[in-house]
Amino acid sequence: MTIRIGIVTISDRASTGVYEDLSGPAIRDTINAYLKSPWDEVCRVIPDEQPVIEAALRVLCDEEGCCLVLTTGGTGPARRDVTPEATAAVCDKIMDGFGEQMRAVSLKFVPTAILSRQIAGIRGQSLIINLPGKPKSIRECLDAVFPAVPYCVDLIGGPFMETNEDVVKAFRPKG
Repeated sequence: MTIRIGIVTISDRASTGVYEDLSGPAIRDTINAYLKSPWDEVCRVIPDEQPVIEAALRVLCDEEGCCLVLTTGGTGPARRDVTPEATAAVCDKIMDGFGEQMRAVSLKFVPTAILSRQIAGIRGQSLIINLPGKPKSIRECLDAVFPAVPYCVDLIGGPFMETNEDVVKAFRPKG
């Protein structure tokens, strides 16, 4: 079974073509480096509008069958940054540890990491993780949390993800 991963860039300007989306491709490149298992991406570039974000997350989880959905953008304190609210609105459970870990790691690089409101949550058999908008920060955050992602996906009934252990080692309890 091929793993399906949703990649959602949330940006008013990228969604209207004002500038090129660099964040979505940064996520794709990182996942390509991490996974040995075959996977397909389902990409979206959408504006910072909570109903649009919620609808995209629902479609990726419920209709597209993505076991993992990675968003980028819209996690700051600005008025139009509503990705965490949209994520919380569609999730059955919030997984606080993901956001806590990403902020802790980001604080080693920039003091403004305390302004980040990234969250993660479960919707059915899908794990949704909010990532920052900068490609460098995306990789730093994914490096910090991805070791737990395959086991989380296992626990919610998703497909088995095999990682490239030279890049990232998935943690699964023994037994």
